[in-house]
Amino acid sequence: MTDQGVRRTVDQVPAQASDAASDGSREPSPDTPGEPVSGGPGEPESETAGDEAAAPPVSPAARRRAERRTERITAGATELEQRLADLLRGGLIAAERSGPALWEETAARMVDAQAPGLASRVRELGSLASTGADAPVRLLEECALLHLLAQAWIRRERLPEPLAATVRSRVGLTASPDGPAIRDDWLVLAQYDTSDGRLTTRRAWLYGAVSGRTALLLSYGAAGRAPDLTLPAGLAVDAELTAYPGFGQPRMALTERFGPPAVTAVRPPGTTTSGALARYGAALRDDPWRESVPVTLDRVVPVPDGDGWQLADADEDHALPVGAAARSRPGLWRLVALSGGAPVRVFGECGPRGFTPLAAWPQGPGEAVPLC
Repeated sequence: MTDQGVRRTVDQVPAQASDAASDGSREPSPDTPGEPVSGGPGEPESETAGDEAAAPPVSPAARRRAERRTERITAGATELEQRLADLLRGGLIAAERSGPALWEETAARMVDAQAPGLASRVRELGSLASTGADAPVRLLEECALLHLLAQAWIRRERLPEPLAATVRSRVGLTASPDGPAIRDDWLVLAQYDTSDGRLTTRRAWLYGAVSGRTALLLSYGAAGRAPDLTLPAGLAVDAELTAYPGFGQPRMALTERFGPPAVTAVRPPGTTTSGALARYGAALRDDPWRESVPVTLDRVVPVPDGDGWQLADADEDHALPVGAAARSRPGLWRLVALSGGAPVRVFGECGPRGFTPLAAWPQGPGEAVPLC
């Protein structure tokens, strides 16, 4: 099984924008800061559930600001399309040699267009030149996804609303949670921070013991400062969560807690490595820009594979590669020690470059072991 999983191929992706725009039967995460505009999940906002019926009316001034921003984003997406076309005409090798300056200038233009989601994806292109021999392939792949996003924004009025909400979130617009409130005993699967130099993002994965839903909580702090929201991994929290717009959207908002975290024997149900890839493929159908999906693998064994590691099914002849980033973290060795060659249950994120383990449980009784 390759480390590419089921990521869309280069020649499949560019055609999808027109397909998605014209297919009204399609119904489809969310990491880019932006100005609050109704309709898509994004970066920091209040963790209070939105109530459409009780929402205050939008002022004419706010409506005009939203319209002006929409026009600027459309102009930015159109300019980005032209730049991508010029890039492909000039050749990807020349783009590699030009270094990150080319991408920084383009990203700055997207910031001017108030499309931070597009700017973030453009900056990522600048980091691909140093990824090794497969850099041209990855660069073309990411350019195709960026083209797809720009086209989806330009044709957003022809998309079904859940997919349009996903597109809005990907370009950097934000919205309040508007799904039904779900009260449950939420098992905290994992919590970890990432930083881009300007913003620290804390991700917390939760699993509802009754609802069976896996939820993602995001909180933010300025560079160098930890976000306020802290949840202890391995414990359960009696809380109410509210979902954000978008089909298959895992992000939710913590709206109320009803007690302190408590010990629990609950574990999320697991699947095989083949089942994990199938879930990622299904998620890409509704959100082609998703980098990963949360998955729990059951009865897998960590085994060395040359310079890397794999999680191999104990009962099937399949395996998933452990992602390169996870191989350099101490959590991998905790996983190997917990397993000792025996099957374990592992929660993590499954994406095109492999599986990132975040928590694990022994096959028998035992508490969750954090891996991040």
